[in-house]
Amino acid sequence: MEKIRIILADDHQLVRTGIANLLNGEAGFDIIGEASDSTECLNLVQQLKPDVAVLDIAMPGMSGIDLTRKIHDAYPEIRVLILSMYTSEEFIFNAINAGAKGYLPKNTSRKELIEAIQAVSRGEEYYAESISNVILKSYIKKAKSGPEESRIKETQLSKRELEVLRLFAEGFSNQEIADKLFISIRTVESHKNHVMQRLELKSSVDLVKFAIRNNMVNL
Repeated sequence: MEKIRIILADDHQLVRTGIANLLNGEAGFDIIGEASDSTECLNLVQQLKPDVAVLDIAMPGMSGIDLTRKIHDAYPEIRVLILSMYTSEEFIFNAINAGAKGYLPKNTSRKELIEAIQAVSRGEEYYAESISNVILKSYIKKAKSGPEESRIKETQLSKRELEVLRLFAEGFSNQEIADKLFISIRTVESHKNHVMQRLELKSSVDLVKFAIRNNMVNL
């Protein structure tokens, strides 16, 4: 099994060392580079082509959000995971719009950091519970302020696809959905991908937004 090749970018050496120490004990990970600012990180990305870049937002020069956008535009196959002390709605949505596939607060656990890196390396999205709550509250507020017309009616989805969509919007993981519906996790992922394609959605956040707009989850 190939290791997940990772680059870390944070302007604090102590933070980078701490993250590296947490991950070096994980057999499936390989820290191939560290950067103290965005320019150094972008150079490393260009040279080393990692699988995952773990970025802070506040760094000298270009912000981590601008760096995320540059990486995503130039190397869409490289997954960006934001690890930041900034957890407000503005920072979260700016990072997602820039192309980040995951977002964690800096007080995250080693277990969750490992899970997040593994998830984004597979092409999935991963948001810590506190981050998901910010996203959900934002969409709930917008949904309550006025109805927004959906591009495609939910009736165009199959019953099983609707079940997967509803459970995902309610906060269940792919594995939990698989257990509840007695199907494989691969089937869950397949249903999610099909729903996203059919509804022309770009991310898991858009799936939740669609579910809220169509009253598929209780607000």
